[in-house]
Amino acid sequence: MTLASPGPGASPAALYPRTLSSIAILVGGLAMFLMFASWVLVSYRVSSTVHVYFYGFEKKVDVSQSHSNETNIKDFVDVIGRNWSSGLNLEVRGAIDQNVSARKSSGLVSNSSNGSQIDSTASPPRGEGKDGSVAANVKEDVENKKVDSAGSPDKSDGGDAGSGDANKTGESKAMATAPTVGSNPTKTGSLVSGCDLYQGSWVSDSSGPLYTNNTCPVLTQMQNCQGNGRPDKDYENWQWKPSQCDLPRFDAKKFLELMRGKTLAFVGDSVARNQMESMLCLLWQVEAPKNRGNRKMQRWYFKSTSVTIVRIWSSWLVHKTTEPFASAPAGVDKLHLDSPDEYFMDYIPDFDVIVLSSGHWFAKQSVYILNNEIVGGQLWWPNASQPMQVNNVEAFGISVETAVTAIVTHPNFTGLTIVRSYSPDHYEGGAWNTGGSCTGKEKPLAPGELVKNGFTDIMHQKQVTGFNNGLKKATNKSKLVFMDITEAFGYRHDGHPGPYRSLDPNKITKRGPDGRPPPQDCLHWCMPGPVDTWNELVLEIIRREFEGNESSISNN
Repeated sequence: MTLASPGPGASPAALYPRTLSSIAILVGGLAMFLMFASWVLVSYRVSSTVHVYFYGFEKKVDVSQSHSNETNIKDFVDVIGRNWSSGLNLEVRGAIDQNVSARKSSGLVSNSSNGSQIDSTASPPRGEGKDGSVAANVKEDVENKKVDSAGSPDKSDGGDAGSGDANKTGESKAMATAPTVGSNPTKTGSLVSGCDLYQGSWVSDSSGPLYTNNTCPVLTQMQNCQGNGRPDKDYENWQWKPSQCDLPRFDAKKFLELMRGKTLAFVGDSVARNQMESMLCLLWQVEAPKNRGNRKMQRWYFKSTSVTIVRIWSSWLVHKTTEPFASAPAGVDKLHLDSPDEYFMDYIPDFDVIVLSSGHWFAKQSVYILNNEIVGGQLWWPNASQPMQVNNVEAFGISVETAVTAIVTHPNFTGLTIVRSYSPDHYEGGAWNTGGSCTGKEKPLAPGELVKNGFTDIMHQKQVTGFNNGLKKATNKSKLVFMDITEAFGYRHDGHPGPYRSLDPNKITKRGPDGRPPPQDCLHWCMPGPVDTWNELVLEIIRREFEGNESSISNN
């Protein structure tokens, strides 16, 4: 068969009339569609509607609560906003003060606050400044106020944050905390089926711990209280009991099954390591993992379910350098408070669950940098006559906002982030290096006995503020949870190693003739001990997320 060829005078356009007419129709139709779409976008707030549909909030994050509490979250956020603009001289409303006092007298450890909304207009996030960055908005804040250098901790003390009076940077007259919320329409939080996991009390449990110092080979010696000779064991026999439900004991098989094929990462300082080792000890009772770690991170692999537990050291959660910077000499840590720590951020696309925590390193010597300018420091400030713009407490809050913002805006992270709240210490009568002690504490404080720690309260408050400010900037599909353990663990002065920090048979464990206590650790937690409860909470949060928000725990 032979195909006919066009004549030498034939027009190319005449060969394809149908094709050209079809193209003309399509182009005309597309033009009409674009004109119509432009009119719709100008006339209606389509972008806002889409944003609310995917992320569950526009300017307000709805937080429903099914139990009665009288402190309003909007009031609390307003208090936070006013505290930021007025420095550290906290003026907390009388209504909040009365409600906190009422909860104390009721004998319940309560970290929840009532209210249906967190109103962003009450406390504008610093991320909504002229250029949308943390640095720009913090700079706007500090230009409108100066933090009195007298409000910063005693510069002669280099101990851990919260370690007694020497490190306090002001006191909060009363404390209310924001409840846990999710950055997506599915809100993974503390309040499910009427149960707030963080409101409750410690109850005696004679069943004892799920592991011992002899059944966990990865336990750091400083937290091996029984192995180091601590004579009492009752601190191991207490369980956290939420007021309206039961928190199940840790089920290692359940955890591994829920996390099948997934990775959980603990990111933070030595207290984060404390929690990671607790998790490993709990899981080790059903399966011994393989060590696949390296110099960059600890990594443990559970072959039966392909679960990986990771730990990454990030003491500040923000970018740190030691090189000279302006007037700050080499060797001093410089913290770029508006830049997240790239050391862990590089890995987060590989993680399914992140447990983020920090705070105690902000008592150590460091220089604070925002927008490439030195704005403050801890145990370092070259000009005493020039007040700092940012002290260590505010630096902590900014660092939390920076880290949370980086996670919830990361284009390749869709997992669950659990921000564990500030872990209280119990150095009574001084700081870690000025005679503070937790020696002889053998039981939790009873309801009503908790003495408020002003430094712990304000660190917790700044952490909540940073969390909320970061949450408001969420753009990805990840989930975010605030695991609020601070007040509940304020009752556990018995859970620290104290003087039982080593195997040294000659260590001093009693007060001297002059009454001075021996060197001790009242910051980290004995293992086994109260720290295991953190991972029971982590398991319950993960269960609610992976199995849905219907709570399976029994209500009273």
